[in-house]
Amino acid sequence: MATTQEFADRVCRRLLPFGDVRSRKMFGEYMVYVNEKPVLTLCDGRIFVKKLPQLTALMADAECGYPYEGAKEAYLLDLNDDALIDALLPLLIAHTPLPKPRKKKT
Repeated sequence: MATTQEFADRVCRRLLPFGDVRSRKMFGEYMVYVNEKPVLTLCDGRIFVKKLPQLTALMADAECGYPYEGAKEAYLLDLNDDALIDALLPLLIAHTPLPKPRKKKT
C-alpha cells in the first residue's frame, strides 16, 4: 500500500513549527524535508526515522522496521505522539546533513 498525498500533507502540516517543510514523491513514496534536510521517509503509510546515534536514548522504546526491501532498519514514528515529535525533530534537524548538490549533466 503506497503512501497517499493526503498522509504526506498531514505529516508536513504537523512539522510546520520546525521550519520550512516540503515533501517529495519518490518511487511512489515520499521523503519529507525540513529546512531542505531529508528528515523523514514515508512508506506504506508509516513514518520512518533514520537511526542516528543522537536519537538512541529518545527512541529506545520505538518500534523499528524497514521502509522498503534492501533499506537499513529505521525507527517508526507515531504522528500522534506530540511530545516525542517535539523532542525528536530539533535533534533530527540538527544532526541530519544537507544533501550533496547534484552535478548537472552536460
